[in-house]
Amino acid sequence: MKVKRKAKNVIARSKVTRQSEKQKAKSKKQQAKIVQPPEPEEDSGLFAFTYEGVEYMTLLTKKFTERKPYSRPNPKKLFAFIPGTIVKVFVKEKEKIKKGENLLSLQAMKMNNDITSSIDGTIKKMHVKKGDVVVKNQLLVELR
Repeated sequence: MKVKRKAKNVIARSKVTRQSEKQKAKSKKQQAKIVQPPEPEEDSGLFAFTYEGVEYMTLLTKKFTERKPYSRPNPKKLFAFIPGTIVKVFVKEKEKIKKGENLLSLQAMKMNNDITSSIDGTIKKMHVKKGDVVVKNQLLVELR
């Protein structure tokens, strides 16, 4: 039984030392001062921004600087969300449709996906017909 008690005491001491080490590390972090970086030059490619009162400097990647800006999707244009084949077309041009009505069926990966209308309107132009193979983000239907 004495052996078990010694082991418990050793474990308890190691927990205490871990806690005191964490407290020392926290106090060192609190004592650290934030050094302001030099002002960026225009040719250096550095970008400065402020977050929670601290100014940071970073380099922006080519991919980030040349990214396409966000544009709100147009609900009057329906695009293919996955590549596949048009199996069936339920509507014709100049036909009035209601929200939720089936417009066409797109087969992709051996599954039929029904494309429905998100708004009420009229079919302005059908860009696909039965049997067409479509790629992702291809324009399928325009509404008025």
